[in-house]
Amino acid sequence: MRNTFYLLLLASLSSFSGPTVKSFKKLDDGVLVQLEKKAAGDPQFVKLRVVSDKIIQVVSSPKSAFEDLPSLVVVDGQKAKPQWRIQENGKDLVLTTDALKVEVAANTGEVTFYDKNGKVVLKENYGGEDTFKPVQLLNNEKSYSLHKTFDTSSDEAWYGLGQHQAGLLNYRGWQVDLTQYNSVAVVPFMVSSRNYGVLWDNTSITKFGDVRPYQEISKLKLYTKDQKPGALTATYISDPKSGKAPIVRQEKEINYEFLQQQDDFPEGYSLEGGTITWEGFIESDETGEHHFTMPSSGYVKVWIDNKVLLDNWREAWNPGLSVFAHELKKGQKHAFRIEWKPDGGQSYLALRYLTPISQQNKDKFSFASEAGDEIDYYFVYGNNMDEVISGYRTLTGDAQVMPKWAMGFWQSRERYKTQEELMNVVKEFRERHIPIDNIVQDWSYWEEDQWGSQEFDEKRFPDPKGMIDELHNKYNVHFMISTWPKFYEGIDAYKKFDEKGLLYKTSINEGIRDWIGKGYVSTFYDAFNPEGRKMFWELLSEKLYSLGVDAWWQDATEPDILSNSSIEHRKTLMNPTYLGAADKYFNAYVLVHNKGIYEGQRSVNPNERVFILTRSAFAGLQRYGAATWSGDIASTFPEMARQIPAGLNFSMSGLPYWTTDIGGFFVENKYDRPEPQGDALEEWRELNTRWYQFGTFTPLYRAHGQYPYREVFNIAPEDHKAYQSIVYYNKLRYRLMPYIYSLAGHVYHNDYTIMRALVMDFGADKKVQNIGDQFMFGPSLLINPVYERHATSRKVYLPANTGWYNLYDGKYVQGGQEVNADAPYERMPIFVKEGAILPYGPEIEYTTEKPADLITLYVYGGKDGKFELYEDENTNYNYENGKFATIPITYNEASKTLTIGKRQGEFDGMLKKRAFNVVFVDRNNPKALQFDAKPVRTVKYTGKAKTVKLQ
Repeated sequence: MRNTFYLLLLASLSSFSGPTVKSFKKLDDGVLVQLEKKAAGDPQFVKLRVVSDKIIQVVSSPKSAFEDLPSLVVVDGQKAKPQWRIQENGKDLVLTTDALKVEVAANTGEVTFYDKNGKVVLKENYGGEDTFKPVQLLNNEKSYSLHKTFDTSSDEAWYGLGQHQAGLLNYRGWQVDLTQYNSVAVVPFMVSSRNYGVLWDNTSITKFGDVRPYQEISKLKLYTKDQKPGALTATYISDPKSGKAPIVRQEKEINYEFLQQQDDFPEGYSLEGGTITWEGFIESDETGEHHFTMPSSGYVKVWIDNKVLLDNWREAWNPGLSVFAHELKKGQKHAFRIEWKPDGGQSYLALRYLTPISQQNKDKFSFASEAGDEIDYYFVYGNNMDEVISGYRTLTGDAQVMPKWAMGFWQSRERYKTQEELMNVVKEFRERHIPIDNIVQDWSYWEEDQWGSQEFDEKRFPDPKGMIDELHNKYNVHFMISTWPKFYEGIDAYKKFDEKGLLYKTSINEGIRDWIGKGYVSTFYDAFNPEGRKMFWELLSEKLYSLGVDAWWQDATEPDILSNSSIEHRKTLMNPTYLGAADKYFNAYVLVHNKGIYEGQRSVNPNERVFILTRSAFAGLQRYGAATWSGDIASTFPEMARQIPAGLNFSMSGLPYWTTDIGGFFVENKYDRPEPQGDALEEWRELNTRWYQFGTFTPLYRAHGQYPYREVFNIAPEDHKAYQSIVYYNKLRYRLMPYIYSLAGHVYHNDYTIMRALVMDFGADKKVQNIGDQFMFGPSLLINPVYERHATSRKVYLPANTGWYNLYDGKYVQGGQEVNADAPYERMPIFVKEGAILPYGPEIEYTTEKPADLITLYVYGGKDGKFELYEDENTNYNYENGKFATIPITYNEASKTLTIGKRQGEFDGMLKKRAFNVVFVDRNNPKALQFDAKPVRTVKYTGKAKTVKLQ
C-alpha cells in the first residue's frame, strides 16, 4: 500500500475504450483516483469514500478538481469510522472493508463492487456513452448531462425509485421517468433483489433503467386502415349533438401530451363529447418485445393484433402514465387501433415506443440525469433489504415515530365548505361510535381571491380557533389543514414575499390564470431560499399554528405551478432558484419546502411531533416528519390496482409512510352527475368497500376524494354490507393499534418498513419477485386486496418455507402454493404467517382513548416467533432521548412456550401493570379471530419476564 501517486497506465492499453487509471492518492476516508481521459465525456477523477463497511460513495468529475458541493439529500449520519484498507491487485486498485471489496480497473477506471467472498455484486460499465456531456441551462448556466451504466446479474429484480403508477413492481427491462408530477413521486434510490441499493444523488430530471429515448411512432413503418404506407388513419368524430361530419386525415404521430399541444387538434374540432380513433397497421425493423408508453386522460383503449393492451380511464385534467408491451416481428404488419374519448374540454394523450433491448444490454441498468456538475452515487449493501433501506436512512436521515393519532383513521373530503359542515361530520362519527382521529380541511377555506393568505373566510368559518378547540376538547379529534406554496398576485402575503425577491415571477409575467372563479394570476415561492422557507413557516405559524392546527397537508409540491404544461415550461416557471438553474434542482422542491415547515415547527414547539402529508416526495423527505399520498388519482378498480405496486415501491425507496385516497380522488360522470343510482351506485359502494379494505393496511389510513362524499355513512346505510365491511375494518385497525404503533416505533429505532413487498421477507422464493398485488403489513399479516368488481375470490400466492393461517377462521395452509382464497364482498383475504405474535388492544374510538392494559395476544404455532411491543409518550420527541419502553415477546415451537420478556426502558405515564390474554392457534387447533375468545393463558405482567406453556 502506498500513499504516494502510483503509475498504473500501460502503453498497450491506450487503445482501450474509456478512461484508464493514471494515479491514485489515499485520503483519510477513501481514495482519489486520477484517470487518463480518452474522450471529452470521460471523467478525469474518481473518488471513493468509505461511509461504512457496507456503504461506499463514488464521485466522478470531468474537471481537474472536485466541486465538493453540499448535498440536499445526504446528511451522512454515520459517526463511527469504519476500518478499511487500500491495495494494488496487479494493475487494479482495491479498497476493502469488512463487508465489501471495491475495485477500480486500471484499464477502464470502472468501479466494481464485490461481497466479502469475492462475488461480483455490481459493476460500472462505460458502455460507449459519454459520462459527461456539456449542456447550457437556463440563464446560460453551464453544466453537464450525466450518464452511468451498471452491469448486473441476470436473475435480479429492481425496485424503489419512488412512486410510479404504471402498474409495475419490478422495473427490470423498463424505463422509469424520474420527473415530479401529480401522482408521481421521485426518489432516486434503486433497490435490488440481490440486497444492494444505489442512491443517485442528483436533483435534476433523471431516467432509470433502459434510458434510451422513447421514439415517436413515426419511426415505425405506418399504414392506413386500407394499408397505404406512410401514416395511420385518424378519425375525429364530434359530439353527435353537434351535427358535424367526422374529420378524417392521415397522421404520423400521436402527441397531445401537454397544454402546448391542445391547439394541434383539427380546426373546428371540439373534444367535448367527441371520439378520436387511430387505426391501421404498424411494422418494425426489429423482432422482439416493444415497449409503449402512453400518458392519457379520458377513456382510452389500445389494440395490437386485435388484442386489448390498454383499457383505462383517467380524469381529463390530470393524465396518468400507462405502459404496455407487445411482440412485433420484423417486416410484418400488425393491426393497430386506438380509440380515445377525451371526456372533457381539455384532454391529453401521446404514444411513444422503444424497440427491444439488445441481448448485450438486458443485464444492465443506467441512470441518466439532465444536469449536474459531478456524478455522485452511493452503493449500499446489506444481508437483506431491510439492511439496504437502513443504509439509505443512514445517509439521508431517520424517519421519526409518527404521532400515535396519525396511525388512526383520517376523514377528508374535497372539501368541507363550512365550519358547520366539518363539525357535523365529526359529530356523526362520534354518535355512530366509528373510530376517527383526524379530520382534514382541504383547500379554499379562504376568501376566493385570497389564495396564499392562510386565513379562513370568516363568513364560512366564523370561529376557526373555537372549532379546533372543540375538536380537541370535546371530540378528541385532531385537525389537519391544506396549505400550498402558492400566492395570488397582490395579496398581502404575496407583497411581503415579493419585496424580498422570494417569488418565481415567470407565471406573473405571463399572466397565467388558474381555474377559480374568473381566474387569478398566481405563483409559488422559492423554497430553495432559506429566507423563503423561514417566511413561509412564519406565515403558517401566525395564521394557522397559533389556532391549534395539528398537522400540515402540503399540496402541489412538485411544484405544480401550471398543471399539464410541458416539462420545459415547468422548469421555466420555477427559474431561477436560489441555488441556480431549475434544471439542476427540479425534483427537490418538495424536500426543501417541507424542510422549512419541519424545522420551523420544531423551533417554535420542539416537543410536539411534526406531521406533514405531501403530494410529492424526494430522497431524504422522511427526516422531516413527512408522509406522501399518491396524488389525484381516478376512482376506478384498475386505478386501485395500480396503487398497490406504487405503494410497495415507494416503501422500498426508504420512505416508510405512504397513503392513497381511499375511493380514489376524481370520479366518472356516472358517479356524480347526478348522484349515482342503480348499478352505478352499487358499483360505487363496492369500489369504496374494496378500497377501504386495502387502505386499512397501508401505513396511513385515510379517505379522501371529490363528490360523492367519502364518509362511510354517505357511502351506504348501516344495513348495507358496504357500510358494515368498512366499519369492521376500521375497528380492526384500532384493535391492532398495539401492533401498528409498535411498527411505527421500529421504523425509527430499527429502520423498519411497514408496507412490505413479498420480496423483502421471502426473497429466496423467486416466485415473489413480480408479485405486486400482495404485501406484508408488518412481519405477520399477508394482505391481498381485491380490485375487481363482483369478485368473490382471488388468487393468492402463499410464499414458501412457512405455513399460513387464515386470519378469520384460523385454518392452516402450507406455503409455496397459489390458492383460490375466498373474498366475499365484506372481506379481503388476509393470512397470518406461521410463528406470528399479534397483539390486539381494547375496542377504542380514538388511539389514546384507553391504555392497552389488557392485550389479547394471538400466537400462531408452527415456528418460533417474536414480536417487540413498543410504547412511548405518543406525541412528543422524548423518545429521541430514550423515553420509550419495549417488551420482547417470544414463542418457542419446540417447547410450546411463550415468554413475555423483561420490559426495557421507561417513560412518563407508562403503564406498569397489564394483562395478556393469550390465544394459541396451530394447524391442529384453528381458532377464529374473536377478541372475547377464551384464552389458553392469562398473564399478569408487571415488567418482569414471564414464561407460560401454551398446551
